[in-house]
Amino acid sequence: VSIGRWPFSRRGHREIMKSGLKLAAVTVIVVSGACGRAAARENASSPTPDAAYLKSYDKWKAELVDDLKQNWLSLAGLFWLKAGENRFGSDPTNPIVFPKGPAQAGVFALDGTIVTMNLSPGVRATVDDKPVTTIKLQPDISGHPTVVELGSLRIKAIVRGQRIGIRVKDVDSEAVKNYRGPVFFPIDLSYRVKATLVPNPDKKTVDVPNVLGDTTPTASAGVVVFKINGQEVRLTDLGGNPAKGLSFVFNDLTSKTDTYPGGRFLETDPVVNGTVEIDFNRAYSPPCAVTPYATCPLAPKENRLAVPIPAGEKYDRTQAHH
Repeated sequence: VSIGRWPFSRRGHREIMKSGLKLAAVTVIVVSGACGRAAARENASSPTPDAAYLKSYDKWKAELVDDLKQNWLSLAGLFWLKAGENRFGSDPTNPIVFPKGPAQAGVFALDGTIVTMNLSPGVRATVDDKPVTTIKLQPDISGHPTVVELGSLRIKAIVRGQRIGIRVKDVDSEAVKNYRGPVFFPIDLSYRVKATLVPNPDKKTVDVPNVLGDTTPTASAGVVVFKINGQEVRLTDLGGNPAKGLSFVFNDLTSKTDTYPGGRFLETDPVVNGTVEIDFNRAYSPPCAVTPYATCPLAPKENRLAVPIPAGEKYDRTQAHH
């Protein structure tokens, strides 16, 4: 599965799901520690964001929160299938234990790459509002995944490398109801920089690791070059398109203390005349920061920066899933 426009990236998720995002409330920002103090010092000489920037930034954060609630916080399970029959239900004696629903709900049968869901007698489920008892599940990579509704649960098959699994979402999730929102460093416009794109003429790929231990060769539009506090920095695009915008997974020195260790996501507007704006205030944590049921990429070696970037989303290690 190509990591470019990855299905857990907000830009990629919009392209795959073809759904709009709604505005939602965003929490107040808190900053602490050495990186926070460094950011505060930078702010002393950093330009003050104008009203248009603040409006756009608040809208972006609201979309981020809504995407998390709609697509990630509601995840309630991820189960990798074995060849043959895989019994499932809420009874803990099942190989696949659902968080709720019938005790013995049925069986997922895996034959090669084909997943068939067979429901137990009396178990009611629907697909597109039509009752089903047996159905072949089209996976997420098909572009038209089968979604089975079983009470408040939504069930679909996913493919990750050689793995085939079942992902479960709960539309009545307590995690969504209790979510307090992401925490960000204060806006610091010294971390909004102009970068030059050095195109990739050889169409070479970048090996991007993920939390499952897999590595995926990923197309790259090239490398952007810019300066942070006088130091030259380079970031390699992962699956972006200069005409639409570049995509990055990166980490930096703050990942040891204040930000998600595996790396943060960052997307840009289109490249114009060979240059593009990189706004680290819009760097955000992957879904793995809020759920153990995502399969996020990690920053490749090309994007592990030797500078601190105290801007964008922070990470609460007391809530760690990995």
